[in-house]
Amino acid sequence: MIADGTGISQISATQFYHSEPSNYERFKHIGLIKTSSASDLITDSAAGATAFSAGVKTYNGAIGVNTDTIATPTLLEDLSERGYATGVIATSTITHATPASFYAHVRYRKMEEEIAEALTYSSVDFFAGGGLQFFTDRSDKKDLISELTKNGFEIETTSLNGNITTDPNKKYGFLLADGGMPKMIEGRGSFLYDATALGLSYLKKDKDGFFLMVEGSQIDWGGHNNDSDYLIGEMIDFDVVLGNVLDFAKKDKNTLVIVTADHETGGFTLASDDGNYNKIKPSFSTGGHSATMVPVFAYGPGAEEFSGIYENTAIYEKIKALLKL
Repeated sequence: MIADGTGISQISATQFYHSEPSNYERFKHIGLIKTSSASDLITDSAAGATAFSAGVKTYNGAIGVNTDTIATPTLLEDLSERGYATGVIATSTITHATPASFYAHVRYRKMEEEIAEALTYSSVDFFAGGGLQFFTDRSDKKDLISELTKNGFEIETTSLNGNITTDPNKKYGFLLADGGMPKMIEGRGSFLYDATALGLSYLKKDKDGFFLMVEGSQIDWGGHNNDSDYLIGEMIDFDVVLGNVLDFAKKDKNTLVIVTADHETGGFTLASDDGNYNKIKPSFSTGGHSATMVPVFAYGPGAEEFSGIYENTAIYEKIKALLKL
């Protein structure tokens, strides 16, 4: 689970602005990652997510490629080859930097039409997010929805019915907005919760195991906009989904949950309101990303391996070591 743009202050906001206890407090194993990319002290989401997905430090903007723009196998691809069911969920376009880094290999993150095409022949079994325009309203006039259907996907572009009975012999894709999904404060509703619950229900049917990446994409966008209401709404949504995932893992007893961020966005701070230490006024120091370390939370088998301070690429290395890959 990747809460894009989330640092300690964003997580702290769930304690002060959510009516329920923060699900982050359920973790016992917590670490910190250093997030710099190969090209910059301050990473972007493409290089940050590629560090998680492929275990390499690369340049800002790179999707699943190294600094020489050579494709690097991703964890999702490796696990799919070993029989794991795989899924990717995001509140951004499904072709955005973070989700794309798990299934695509392109030199630059803005190549979303190429990334969409990569998804049609990828090893992803379940996906949900926005980005319909990159599949239907393309410069090359290709109809990628029909391509997805040919490749075994059941595609839905109007709504996510969380109560459908999924068939393990089929693949599923939900493209529910032309661009990113709506903001939480503008009526997105329970999309991320429902998509994650449906994804878990579908993927757990695979006897060999599963790999799922869930991104709270727009926490980052709220940070870029220096909009605390936007950010906090997205953060609380992610926290609620996190609670459901932890409940699933607790019941399953054989699922490792890792929660982190590719970087912090906005230099977000829970400052006092005009010196009143009993009143919080969220503030920002930048409209971009920051270089601060970000936390890693782990629950389940092998969770203790994620304590300490380490490079972001170690997330990939630790997962592979635990799975004996």
